Amino acid sequence: MQARIIIALLLGVILGVPFAMTAGARRDHNSAEGTPRLIVVTPHVPQIRSEFGRAFAAWHRAEYGEPIELDWRTPGGTSEIRKQLDAIFQSAVKSLAEDGLIPRDADDTFLLPPGSVEYDLFFGGGSFDHGQAARPTTVSATGPGGEAFTVRIRQTAPADFTQDELDTLFGPNSIGPQLLYDPEQRWIGTALSSFGIVFNRDVLERLGVPVPQTFRDLGNPDLIGWVALADPRQSGSITTTFDSILGNEGWEEGWKTLRAMSGATRYFTNSSTKPPIDVSQGEAAAALAIDFYGRGQAQVIADSGGGDRVGYTDPAGSVYVDADPISLINGGPQPDLAKRFIRFMLTEQAQALWQFRAGDQSNPTGPDGQPMGPAEHELRRMPVRRVMYENHFEALTDKVDPFEIVSDVQNPGWRTGVQVMMGCFGVDLADECRAAYTAIAKAARSGEFAPAEIAALEAKFYAFPETDIQATANLPGFGALSERASEIAADPAHRWAPDLIEHARAMPAGPAREELLAFAMRDHTLPFTESTYRAVRNEWRQPGREARLKIEYTRFFRDNYRAIVREVQSR
Repeated sequence: MQARIIIALLLGVILGVPFAMTAGARRDHNSAEGTPRLIVVTPHVPQIRSEFGRAFAAWHRAEYGEPIELDWRTPGGTSEIRKQLDAIFQSAVKSLAEDGLIPRDADDTFLLPPGSVEYDLFFGGGSFDHGQAARPTTVSATGPGGEAFTVRIRQTAPADFTQDELDTLFGPNSIGPQLLYDPEQRWIGTALSSFGIVFNRDVLERLGVPVPQTFRDLGNPDLIGWVALADPRQSGSITTTFDSILGNEGWEEGWKTLRAMSGATRYFTNSSTKPPIDVSQGEAAAALAIDFYGRGQAQVIADSGGGDRVGYTDPAGSVYVDADPISLINGGPQPDLAKRFIRFMLTEQAQALWQFRAGDQSNPTGPDGQPMGPAEHELRRMPVRRVMYENHFEALTDKVDPFEIVSDVQNPGWRTGVQVMMGCFGVDLADECRAAYTAIAKAARSGEFAPAEIAALEAKFYAFPETDIQATANLPGFGALSERASEIAADPAHRWAPDLIEHARAMPAGPAREELLAFAMRDHTLPFTESTYRAVRNEWRQPGREARLKIEYTRFFRDNYRAIVREVQSR
């Protein structure tokens, strides 16, 4: 018995030590009991949390005469946060419905009672993820009498600025084709992020490779085994980058660039912060990175005496710039305090934290007469407010105006295609993709293969599988074929599905085109092309289809890669 007690005590110690070490670590201050506490869920790094926690506490005390405590929650990257928010929100809504606190006819403007959800704010990540949180979601619930019903509610709430305030803070609500804030104020941009290339000059010099200037340069065969990439299925920011590449380069060339990058990879990782670190340490030559990851790592190396061996570039003509928002959680414990934080984030004092030099007494001064900027950490982010570039450009650490360098090309919205297809041809087959790409490079250098043979190898490397369409009746428009579509379908000259598909591709965009395409796909396979993307994506959405198709796609890519290697080795 005594032995069991001892074992139990030891087990308690083992389990309790990690908790004891982390308890309270998420908070910025050891505050007195009763101090208002704001709970913020974020993917942001400790340096950002430290600077904004300190600055907001000082601002709040000056503005309102009260102390404040920031409680940061960091469950992972943006994708993990979104999953957690989904789970927490669904649970909260169902619980409220059971207590009769949500009416059966609640619509997407319904505000949950304060304290319904644990978090006050969702801070950081791209506009896509915040936009998803802002969309109405349908929740199945049960009323207090046991009756089942559904309600449409959003996870985020309006920030309550007047339009005059927004116009003063932001000016035009745009940067390139992107918004700076949600017109319904369900998310508000606080900073800007561009997506480019971080590189190690020393490693590139050893490899005899010039500094990459375009995304296509990351597919240089001389970089095989030296390019670090994040898994787009795990990183929303990297998915946005790949989608931007497809938008700027077009479907055909864009997918070739993504495939060539995959062929040159050293690895795929589930963390978008790892590649810039490995580049700085010489473990990789180049990587895709959000601007502040790349510039931040260059700053770390420079501060440690490493000079300028690490650099970052925004590829000319294809710079995608996105807002990094903050969102007020619907039903958070402290909505009024959370709105104060959002307003603070748009002050010049807060905007200066993103780009001014740390502790520099020559920085422009704020309302308190003290130099603005971070106390310890140079964050190397781009402010969202134009006034920072108009009035304080020379004080910026990075002399870059995102409003001038941004591409005017809208992202095409092929994110799901990137995650599914790149997951199959790149991430899950990284070694075999690299082997095939290496084999093609070897063949091209050997002089033993005719140009037509090299072209055939490349065609096999870049090929996509077709998708067997099984759920045509569930596709949009199939149940309401237009008269024109029915007429064409009945025409003997167009009785075969391939002819119908080609005819649909040539039709103007619109319902008739979609309906005809859906009709033509019945019981047929469909190639993965720009014109058929939506139809293929819809097939993935059918129950159980995506998992099965991923197996088929992976088998197709694997067989092609192995065939390429065999053919080159056979010479």
